[in-house]
Formats: sequence, structure tokens, C-alpha cells
Amino acid sequence: MDQQHISGCLIGMALGDTLGAETEFLNIKGILEKFPPYGPQAPEGNPALVTDDTQMAIAVGEAIIAAPKPLEPNSLAQEFRRTFLAWYNDPENNRAPGNTCLTACEEMLEGKSWLEASQISSKGCGANMRVMPVGVLDVDTTTRAGIAQLQAAMTHGHPTGLAAADLTAFVIADLGNGGTPHDLPKRVRDYALSQREVYHADWLGELWYKAFMLPTPQAYIAHGWDECLGVLDRLDMALEKIDRESDPCLATGAGWVAEQAFTTALFCFLMYPDDPIAVIRRTAVTSGDSDSIACIAGAFAGAYHGIEAWPTDWVERIEYRDRILAMVEAL
Repeated sequence: MDQQHISGCLIGMALGDTLGAETEFLNIKGILEKFPPYGPQAPEGNPALVTDDTQMAIAVGEAIIAAPKPLEPNSLAQEFRRTFLAWYNDPENNRAPGNTCLTACEEMLEGKSWLEASQISSKGCGANMRVMPVGVLDVDTTTRAGIAQLQAAMTHGHPTGLAAADLTAFVIADLGNGGTPHDLPKRVRDYALSQREVYHADWLGELWYKAFMLPTPQAYIAHGWDECLGVLDRLDMALEKIDRESDPCLATGAGWVAEQAFTTALFCFLMYPDDPIAVIRRTAVTSGDSDSIACIAGAFAGAYHGIEAWPTDWVERIEYRDRILAMVEAL
């Protein structure tokens, strides 16, 4: 992926996040009353503030940059632990962070290993709203999948969180390297099916043991992929007759959990594949986890279109702009 598409992806992530931050926790009626007549149209403020989604994505990217090369599981996990705990202790960590991320970080601060701290019952969207720097990496498919799932597993141990993070990174890599929206849902499904029983033991260690009702690592990870495949069925139905007026969350889910955040973001991107600004405006007018949905959808649109997708004024005002652009250079 070239620099134009890497920067388009990571800036698009932050721009979606800042638009969606204004509407999270509001229903459609409340959003349109607050931002008449069509919802948020542009980032507000200077800087235009982001949420924990972008903060944690920066933590993921900066850990990857700091880790020894070639990337390998143990040293990268140590860097993820370091940057996640730095985020946890940052006074700017006041943007309604997710309980799973907070709990896992608290347990790591107490001295637990990440395997011990990983919350096996949680498949919240915190697993995949921060995976964007993994998607832009120039690595082979297996390494990308391992890193995407590891960064998710540091906090969210549920297999669906891992699979959804992997899928999110897959779509970013696909679109940023010349893939087109045409047949993208089929490519996503084919990838999910190919990975259904692939457990990345080198990266995940014995995480699967914590899921005591799933008897093998293959059964553990297949559970996650099957939940993702199930919500992809809802995406296929929604795409048969796209309704741009209704709340996308009604079609593919509210996005509080990882597989729904991924699928609703992808649905919004596929509504307006040639209009990246329309993508993030649409995702901001959703009744669910609007900032995470918009964050992921903005990354998809930016990976596909490149940095020129985004108005210069918006880019110049985005919070953490310098850190994001430094991350682009390093990645």
C-alpha cells in the first residue's frame, strides 16, 4: 500500500471517529434534532476531537513501529502492553473508553500477563476499532492475521472479536492495494471461510484454553468466524436493495459488538463507494456505536480513495494529526 492510501486510511479513521463522536448514544431522532437537517456534515472545533477509538489505534500503530523487526509475537505483545498501558494512564483517556479495554489494562497493571488479563467473554468493538494500522502493513496475509488477532486478544479474548479484527484489517489491505468495491462482500466471505479453523497459535498462545466450553483451538476460532459469517448474511440481504434513508443499524446491527461494527461500517461504505464524505456522514447518523462504525468506515473509504478523499481543512484540524502522519511515515 502506498503512502497516499495509508494516510487516507488513518486520517479517514480519525475523521469518521470525530463525526461519530458527536452522535454516539443518540437515536436517529436525537441526532437530527442536534444536527438538523441531515446530521453532522463536517468536523467541529480546532482541534476536532476524536475518541478512544483513534487513541487506541495510535497505540497499536506506535507499538508496531517500536517493536523489533521482523515482527514476532512476544516482542510485539510487550509493545502492545506498553502502549495500551500508556493510553490507560493518559489524562486524555477521558473519551468514554470501553469497559473491556479498561478492565484488561487494569489487570495488566496489577501484573497479570496479557493472556491472563484478556477478557474471554467480550467481543466488543474495541477489538477492531483500533486495528487500522495492521491493515496498512506490508506483510504477508498470515502475519497480518496474526497481528490483527493478537492486538484484539490483548483485551478482548472472545473469538468473534479476533475474527472481526482480522476481517477489518483484510478489507483495509484489500481496498488499499487495488481491490474494488465490486464483489468485495464475496472476497470477504471467501476469506472468512478460508480462515474458519485457522488458529494462529504462534500469536495467540493458549488463549483458547480460557474458552472452556470450546474443546479445541479450531472449535474456538471457528465460533468467531461463524458469528461473522452470520452477520455477513445480513449484509448480503441489505445490499440486495439498499435503503439509504433507514438507519443502517436496523439492517446489520448496532455495532456495540465487533462483528456488527465491522459489517455496518462495510455496509455504509458500500452504500457510497465513490463518495467518502457521504460514507462518514452516513455512519454518523446511526443509532448504535456511531463513532466506532464511522471510524471503521472512514478507514475503508480512505484506504480505497487515498488522502485526497478528505478536505484539507478537515485534515489540518484533526486531533493527533501530527502523531497520525508520523505513524504513516514510519509504517
